[in-house]
Amino acid sequence: MYFKRLMLVLCPCLLMAAAGDAARKDNLVILDEVGEKNLGIETVEAEETTFEETIFALGRIEVLPGKRAVVSSRIPGRAYSVLALPDQKVDENEELMWVESRQPGDPPPKVMLEAPISGIITKVNIAIGQPVSPDDSLIEIVDLSVVEASAHVPEHLASKLKKGIKAHIRVPGFAGKVFEAELNHIGAYADGESGTIEAAFHVPNEELLLRPEMRAEFSIVTGARENVMSIPRAAVQGDVANRFVYIKDYDLKHAFMKTPVQLGEENHEFVEVKSGLLPGDEVVTKGAYSLAFAGKGSVSLKEALDAAHGHPHNEDGTEMTAEQLAAQGGDDHDHAHGSEWNQMTIFFVASTGLLLVLLIVSMMVKRKPAEA
Repeated sequence: MYFKRLMLVLCPCLLMAAAGDAARKDNLVILDEVGEKNLGIETVEAEETTFEETIFALGRIEVLPGKRAVVSSRIPGRAYSVLALPDQKVDENEELMWVESRQPGDPPPKVMLEAPISGIITKVNIAIGQPVSPDDSLIEIVDLSVVEASAHVPEHLASKLKKGIKAHIRVPGFAGKVFEAELNHIGAYADGESGTIEAAFHVPNEELLLRPEMRAEFSIVTGARENVMSIPRAAVQGDVANRFVYIKDYDLKHAFMKTPVQLGEENHEFVEVKSGLLPGDEVVTKGAYSLAFAGKGSVSLKEALDAAHGHPHNEDGTEMTAEQLAAQGGDDHDHAHGSEWNQMTIFFVASTGLLLVLLIVSMMVKRKPAEA
């Protein structure tokens, strides 16, 4: 009777252990050192962080209102000299060109034209000797120290826009660089054709990287939640119904476990993980897509376990029995074998022993009243 009860308790544990070993074997990708380098594998540690809720929008970089100036002449004449060059940086009141007046004189009087603002010369529409009229736009200057990043937000998301919220702004010409800015104003009109509303951000541009008419991508932060398990979006593989990631194996070198995950919200960079990961798991980011097509890898499970534990295993990764070791001449290895149990073996041995002790104590407690 005691034996039957003991087996009822232990069998589920043994079945769980066997199922765990099978799942590990089926989902493990094992590479060698060269293979891992060739795939460019990079990992990050899964952790609980502040997760930003964002909305995505497209737009362009524009000149900040009031930061564009045009140089013209108040008198008619001809261009006597032109010092301005396209893309040249100038300071306010700096000499740009001279206009020779049409008034009689020997020589005719000349007028100097100065830069009305500091900035960059974007257009020079005049050449030496060319006639000049007061209505001509001769030189254009823009101040790009601060630019306006104009996002076209779908109008059904307009309720989420509030002055002062921040955005992460990226432009295709500077991959990996993120510009931060706060929402300065919201458009008074919606665009009826595109169904969007303007959200304008004033972006500091001291390095003058951002130029007018550049395309921009906006991740506008509308909220944040604390202590959310999240990982980079690049780590997630699979289709919508079957999402998974690869985790660096805790025991074997150059080995990665395919692990299903349940996802939540996502933003421009991270995705929320509701289940499937624990804090500290090393998740593959770069190279994860390639791992999905690597099959079982270039190293067998037996080879990897033999190298990690220092004793032989079966082809399916299970521990060899005493008879199998004896058949391979491995009797002298029993001591080493017993001293190098992996963490899973130790866990199940300890749990089984604890259950056995509790069962014996329970039986003894029940027998004492019966004997009395």
